[in-house]
Amino acid sequence: MGIDHWLMTIPPLTVYLAVGLVVGIESLGIPLPGEVVLVSAALLSSRAELDVSPLWVALAALVGAVVGDSIGYLVGRRYGISLLEWAGRRFPKHFGPSHLELAERAFARWGVLTVVIGRFIAILRILAGPLAGALKMPYRKFMPANVLGGVLWTAGTVTAIYFLGIVAETWLKRFSYVGLAVALIVGATVGIMVRRRVTGMLEAPPPEESAPAS
Repeated sequence: MGIDHWLMTIPPLTVYLAVGLVVGIESLGIPLPGEVVLVSAALLSSRAELDVSPLWVALAALVGAVVGDSIGYLVGRRYGISLLEWAGRRFPKHFGPSHLELAERAFARWGVLTVVIGRFIAILRILAGPLAGALKMPYRKFMPANVLGGVLWTAGTVTAIYFLGIVAETWLKRFSYVGLAVALIVGATVGIMVRRRVTGMLEAPPPEESAPAS
């Protein structure tokens, strides 16, 4: 059985549930490849014969992101920084001191905007909800940022990947894999540069405050 035939046997509802569940668990604070699953589902939606709707993929991811982040917020508010420090000792690869410090710097610099920006950065996507709760960010500020970040991330990712999938299929018919490979490399390079820039901004020491005039 070829891969195309196998893909056609997957019910669209299964795709939506998988996207919502994985993105939700990642947003809760448990490291799962939420972005990979979202991108994969968006690519499937670009195949008309699979009957996977890009709109439902985006909505499933949005619900998972908002609900997962909200639960993570409540957990962080209940147990505080000590829970994240405990997780760092148990799972240093994902919650080590450097990760926590990076997330705390993001909140110190950008405040509630970190919840929005964090959707696009793997470390912050996992830690933003629990850390916002642990830092006692008011929920009335957290929730709108949570929804806005979720909308921008899910709609932006699904739209971009959906049209990329359609264009890629057209290119493969008219040209070759070389053109597609070049496009993917350029896109990946731009994405990496943007993420490194954001990470560099966070890792840089904060500007020293001016000394008060005597």
